[in-house]
This record gives sequence, structure tokens and C-alpha cells, in this order.
Amino acid sequence: MFIRAYLRASTKDQDADRARTDLEHFVSVRGTKIASYYVENESGAKLERPELMRLIADCQTGDVLLVEQVDRLSRLNAKDWDKLKSVIGAKRVRVVALDLPTSHQLMQPEADEFTARMLDAINGMMLDMLAAIARKDYDDRRRRQRQGIEQAKAGGVYRGRPEDAKRNAALAAMLDNGQSWASIIAATGCSRSTLARLRKRGKDISGAA
Repeated sequence: MFIRAYLRASTKDQDADRARTDLEHFVSVRGTKIASYYVENESGAKLERPELMRLIADCQTGDVLLVEQVDRLSRLNAKDWDKLKSVIGAKRVRVVALDLPTSHQLMQPEADEFTARMLDAINGMMLDMLAAIARKDYDDRRRRQRQGIEQAKAGGVYRGRPEDAKRNAALAAMLDNGQSWASIIAATGCSRSTLARLRKRGKDISGAA
């Protein structure tokens, strides 16, 4: 049995590695070690996450997928959560979360068939419940965010996200140097609309001069 730890944060500004100490303490008091870590900054509402998919692909029957909280594994909608459960279940991987006490017993070697089936059933039910709560929290926060933006727009105070001046200056320099849009997008991950806006801004400035 290998224990594979999954650590996730939603944005690049957040520390996905934050929970490493808590996970290491959790396994050490049980006399085991984490075999490998899979760390990424991706939304939990997104099913196709590279490191999560790599973790599952690396797993063998009986391995443990260890997370700090269920919402680190999933903020998925019901359809995508069922897909993820199906993939995990097909490999007979045990999901253990620090915030799900019923899952902690899955760190131990399998007991008799009856006990194992009972643990799987109880843990599966609790896992579904926490995944649903995590999704509801995600939807609620997005709804509040939309409401806040609408109120700010109505009050004439909404200005959108602050511009990343340093990044945009670098993109503008690439455009000025004649680099193709396709190569800029491939290298930086920016959108065509961003390049179009910067190109137009550059033309406006040169025209004004």
C-alpha cells in the first residue's frame, strides 16, 4: 500500500503546499510515510487536473489518496464527481481525508470482507456528503461574488480586476518585436483578446504621439 498525498490550491497566489506538515504528522503518528506528493494550483471545480490525474494513474489497487480536506479533492458538480469516483473506484483506491474521521480506518490493512464493505459504504456516504457541501460552498461564493459585482456596477464603483502592468508590458514588448500571436499565447497562456487590447493600445499611443 502506497500513500499518495494530493495538495491543491485554487490560484497561483495561494500556497498549495501549505498542508504538507499536517499530512506528514497524520501519517507519522500511524507509523507510516507518504510515498509521493502531487501538488497543483487548479480549481477544485475542474475535473481534468493534471496532477490529480497523474496521481490516479500512478495508483495501484489498495493505495491511499490522502488529502487534508475533501474540498481539496472536489468542488465538482454531481456529474463530474460521479466520474471522478468511478475512476478512483475502478482502481480500488482508498480516499482518506483529515476532515473525514470515518476514512481514517482505511489507512489500516483490509479487515475481513464484511468489515471492509461496511467501512467502504459508510466512508462513501460521508465522502459524497462532504463533496456536495464543498460544491454548495463553491456555488454560494460565486453567487455572492456576482451579486457584489452587480451592486458595484449599479453604484458606479466597479472597475474590474486590476491590470497586471508588468505582465502586459512584457506582452506588449513581444508584440513590438514582431513575435507571432500564436507563439506568445503558447509561451504565456494569455488570451487573444488580451493581445488585441494591447495591440490597439499601442496603436492609439503611437497615433497620439
